[in-house]
Amino acid sequence: MPLKIAIAIPPEDAYVNYFEAIEALGAQMEKVNAGTSPDAYDGLLLPGGGDIHPKYYHQEIAGSVNIIDSLDTLQFGACENFVRAKKPVLGICRGHQLVNVFFGGSLIQHLPSASRHAREKGSKEDRIHASTAAPDSWIGRLYGASYVTNSSHHQAVDVPGQGLVIDSYSDDGVAEALHHESLPVYAVQFHPERMCFSHRRDDTVDGSVLLRYFLDVCEAEKQARRDA
Repeated sequence: MPLKIAIAIPPEDAYVNYFEAIEALGAQMEKVNAGTSPDAYDGLLLPGGGDIHPKYYHQEIAGSVNIIDSLDTLQFGACENFVRAKKPVLGICRGHQLVNVFFGGSLIQHLPSASRHAREKGSKEDRIHASTAAPDSWIGRLYGASYVTNSSHHQAVDVPGQGLVIDSYSDDGVAEALHHESLPVYAVQFHPERMCFSHRRDDTVDGSVLLRYFLDVCEAEKQARRDA
């Protein structure tokens, strides 16, 4: 029976790259909403997108753009359901930031160094940059102490949420990967789904390695529940 992964997006949205990558790795993925029970799923993916409303981390809008209140409601609700069920969660880009805010952290609403992380105006190509992983971190075990990823964002983790550990920083100090110290929750600021299979790049690491790691976590947690 293949793993069944939930993705917290509106029913009308496609997010084709995510579906293609997860399905290429042998898992299934389905869209869920804020009220969906996690019982039928093995993990949750929180994908990229616009900015989270800063009210969730007790700030006024000061650089945040492309805010969709209904998407915030959907994704915070789904995150809460899966975290309560202690099922694996993977945040990507916006999802990385949402995980941090969910656990009580805050965001930098607009990076001073945005030109090094955001796409060039009018371009559809991600930038790339190097990052450094903490010794013996999960991301370091996947990609080594130094690795190169894509980049397409203008916000970043500021104060880490409760229980979260920052595992990697970009070469200019932006948090690039994290995990929760006691829950199967992981997040990255970059886009692994745009660095694998038909989107594989020669100038970055292979994003499928990270997605495979998440699916392995989901499989291990599924087996642990069976054995309990």
